[in-house]
Amino acid sequence: MTIYTGRGDEGLTDLRDRSRVSKTNVRIEAYGVVDEANSLIGRARPTGYDDIDDWLAGVQNHLHIIQAEFSMPEADDPSIEEAHVEEIEDWIDTADEELEPLTEFILPGGSDSGAALHHARSVTRRAERRAVELANNEPINAEALVYLNRLSDALFTFARLVNARDEVPEESPSY
Repeated sequence: MTIYTGRGDEGLTDLRDRSRVSKTNVRIEAYGVVDEANSLIGRARPTGYDDIDDWLAGVQNHLHIIQAEFSMPEADDPSIEEAHVEEIEDWIDTADEELEPLTEFILPGGSDSGAALHHARSVTRRAERRAVELANNEPINAEALVYLNRLSDALFTFARLVNARDEVPEESPSY
């Protein structure tokens, strides 16, 4: 099998059922932005912290499931479920226990991994917006929307934790 097929040369791509849609289709955009967020999380790994790296590996696998769901929701593949959302909430709670309470807004940035996680968070927010747009046009798994919303909170918390462990101080906007 070659990596190139030429099937997309005219601006169309295949869904999992082999139907053809425009590469600008809302479904393609939704799973494409999830893929972008997944890639950015991969760029943040390894953070140097086994617990965070394990969480991020789990997230990347979950995002792969969401991509598959968005590419063809009628399939009987694994799907994001409430248990996945609960798992990510547990990770957030565990990370948050180690952090100082947040009292004001912070600027995204910090160490290489911390900044990469902030970047992944902002792209995850875009993925969530694209998923909402998809949901406005076609039925999708509602848990995938909840997961993406929770994931942006997790990535924010993970970025803070990496920066705290790396002893990189948080900066607040100066307005």
